[in-house]
Amino acid sequence: MTMQANTIGSDTITTLMQRRSIRKFKPDPIDEGIVKQLEMAAQQAPSSEYLNDWSAVRITDPGLKDTLAAIAKQPYVAQVPLLYVFVSDESRNIAIIHNKGVDTSSSEFTLTASYRFAQAQNDTVLALSAMETAANALGLGCVILGSLLNDIDGLIDLLKLPKYTYPVLGLAIGKPDQSPMLKPRMPRSAQFFENAYPAGTGEMLADLKDFDQRVHEYYDLRDSDRPVDAYSDQTASKAVDQHVLQKAIGPAAARQGFRLDR
Repeated sequence: MTMQANTIGSDTITTLMQRRSIRKFKPDPIDEGIVKQLEMAAQQAPSSEYLNDWSAVRITDPGLKDTLAAIAKQPYVAQVPLLYVFVSDESRNIAIIHNKGVDTSSSEFTLTASYRFAQAQNDTVLALSAMETAANALGLGCVILGSLLNDIDGLIDLLKLPKYTYPVLGLAIGKPDQSPMLKPRMPRSAQFFENAYPAGTGEMLADLKDFDQRVHEYYDLRDSDRPVDAYSDQTASKAVDQHVLQKAIGPAAARQGFRLDR
């Protein structure tokens, strides 16, 4: 992967091809100038219809970090030098339109409809990804924290998120104190298709056989005392994970004022 990136001759491509999740950080704080750069990089991400419908909460309170680490069930979160929770945010836009005299109780009002919810979530992820790439380019390490959604209602309360906002993902950033192997990626033929999705899955599944073996070897080399199944077996196990049902977005999104029936 590194050879491909170097052949292309792009520092950006090299950064992307070398990205990995870092879960152990040095305690060094991140310089405020770098924090500003990272936040500005996130703001440069695309925004559908220029609604700017996301925000990010920077977590600096040690007690709050401890609580988030408990929610995530990942103790290292409490020690992360720079920690964000990215949030889909129509609250700010609704405040703007209130000021413009728009009737938000009208059936014509659409900022809280399911399409806008999905749109805001997409914009939020794009902004987080831009920040992660910028951090990696500066030699910092990151890990994206979907684990903060283990308790969505609790997270909403902790961060005092107002109506019409919704937590999407966390992002931990710091100076790496580990250098894990690159995790294998499935063959491009199993993820990139031309003009249409393949009519049959036989060829796709055949292409994944070698990938299954490489994933198994990756986990075995990383920690031989904790063997992990091949990719296909992991996927089959996750497909019947009842804990997922506890994380359903419907009830929490409705609590925040979004109408997912539209």
